Amino acid sequence: MPTPVRSPRPASLFALLVAAVLLITGFGTSAYAEPNEIPSTKVGQARQALESAAGQYLEAEAALAKAKKEQSTMNQTLLAAENRYTRVRTSVAKYAAEAYKSGRLGVVGVMLNANSPDEFLTRSAALEKMTARDEARISELVQVKAEISAAKAAVDASVKEQAKHLGEMAKLRKAADKALSALGGGATLGWVDPDSPLAIPAKRNADGTWPKEICSINDPTRPSSSACITPRTLHAYEQAREDGFKRYTSCWRPGDMYEHPKGRACDFSAAAGGFGGTAAGGDRTYGNKLAAYFVKNARALGVMYVIWFCQVWTATGGGWHRYSPTGAKCGDSPSADHTDHVHLSVY
Repeated sequence: MPTPVRSPRPASLFALLVAAVLLITGFGTSAYAEPNEIPSTKVGQARQALESAAGQYLEAEAALAKAKKEQSTMNQTLLAAENRYTRVRTSVAKYAAEAYKSGRLGVVGVMLNANSPDEFLTRSAALEKMTARDEARISELVQVKAEISAAKAAVDASVKEQAKHLGEMAKLRKAADKALSALGGGATLGWVDPDSPLAIPAKRNADGTWPKEICSINDPTRPSSSACITPRTLHAYEQAREDGFKRYTSCWRPGDMYEHPKGRACDFSAAAGGFGGTAAGGDRTYGNKLAAYFVKNARALGVMYVIWFCQVWTATGGGWHRYSPTGAKCGDSPSADHTDHVHLSVY
C-alpha cells in the first residue's frame, strides 16, 4: 500500500479533451523526455471552459445513476404497496359480501331477537367485534392507499430529476463538441477494440457518485521523489499494467496547469524504450490498443479524456475528435501531437 505524501502546489486548470488542440512548440526527443504542454491563450481559455463541461458531465452522469437507483427502489416500494392494497381490498370486499348475505344485525335487532340477557350480551359483543374488524380493515385500506400515493409521488420526482440530468448532459455534450469544432477538432472514427480487457471499477461512493480525491498517494512512476497521484489515478495505472500495458509511464510532474500537477494524469509511452519519435508498427498498435482500453473502461475508471495520435476522446460523448496541435502535419511534433504516448486524465 503506497504511503500518502504531501501534495505539491495545487494546479489551476484541468487538461480536458481540448488538450487535443494544443498549439505547442517542439520538445526534446530523448527516450525519457516527458511530454510538455504550453498552450496558447486561445487554447488555454477553451480548456478552462471544457474543464467545467467534463467535470459537470461526470457529476451529472453519477447523479443520473443515483436517480435511476432511487427510481428502482421507489418502483419496488410502489409494487409492494399496490400488492398490499389489492390484498386488503379483496379481503374487505369478501367480508362485506359475507356480511350482506348473513344479514348483519343492528343493535335494535340484537335486542329484539335476544331470548335472555346472556344472549343479548353475547350478540352485542359479537357485533362490536365485527364492527371493530370492519373499521380496522377500512383504516388499513386508507393507509395503504396513502402509501401508494406517496410512493407514486417519489417515483414521479425521481423521474423528473432523471430527465433534468439527461438534459444537462445533452447540453454539456453539445458545448464540448462545439468547442472542439471551433478549434479544428471534427469527429473521427478513432480506435475501438471489442476484445479489450475489462478493468475492475474504481471506488465510488455508496450512492454511485465519484468521491473527491486529492494528490495523496506516492507516484509509482517516480518512486524516488515526493511526486503524488490520486487513488483513482493509481487504480487506472495499476489496472492498465495488470491488463498487459507495462511500458514506460510518467504520471505526476510539476507545473500549474492541467491534471499532471494534480496527480490525475499519466503519459503512457508507445515504445518500450520510452518517449521519442512517432510510433510505428508494433508500437503504434500498442498505443491503439491502450487508447481503446481506456475508452472501453472509461466509466469504470473515471476517465475524463484520452489523447493519442492527433485525436482526443472525451467523457462528454461524441466519440474521437481530431485536433491541430501545431498546425503542421500530424507527427511532426511527437510530444505535442501525442504520437509517441497515450495521455490519460481521470476525474
